[in-house]
Amino acid sequence: MLLFLALATIAGALGLYIFKRDRRYLRFVAQVVKYTIFLMLAILIFYAFERLVATA
Repeated sequence: MLLFLALATIAGALGLYIFKRDRRYLRFVAQVVKYTIFLMLAILIFYAFERLVATA
């Protein structure tokens, strides 16, 4: 779900960049990508930790 919301946000921001040519939309896209990667890594680490604890 997070990935789809992030992709929709990125697509919207890129559309606005193409329409308005304002570079702040590109910075926003970069921030969304960065924080999405961080959040997905945190979720992955949580699942891996949960898997390790459940087997112990």
